[in-house]
Amino acid sequence: MTIVPEAERRRLAAQATLDEFRDKPFKFGERDCVRMAAAHLRRLGYRVKLPAKGSYRTVRSARKALADRGFANICAAVDAHGLERIAPAAAVVGDIIAIPGEHDFGGALLVALGNGRCVGYHQDLVGAGVLQPIEYITAWRATPRR
Repeated sequence: MTIVPEAERRRLAAQATLDEFRDKPFKFGERDCVRMAAAHLRRLGYRVKLPAKGSYRTVRSARKALADRGFANICAAVDAHGLERIAPAAAVVGDIIAIPGEHDFGGALLVALGNGRCVGYHQDLVGAGVLQPIEYITAWRATPRR
């Protein structure tokens, strides 16, 4: 049995997330920052429950889906998964980062790629892309689970 080091598991998961979402158009409930972060966390061994794909399609219905699950904002939803909050400057490959978002969800989620870069959605891009944030809200350590 081959044991893959944690750093390699993080790198592989982050690359797979980038490959899955890069250049694919943003669409609420199908390809958005929450679904991207959830897909990434699943690759690291976390159990993440989301509403059914396509069950929210607008800002309003996305807010309702968040509220229906008892969360005031996206950061509270990530906190509920038990990830440790860290300073954004301490994020390493595979960690989750929250930055101010275009809509009032309390942030937008990105996946750290290293060297200050992240994969995420931006209003000036057609799909997810590699970004270098200049403002942060918080970050979480996404340690791979066995």
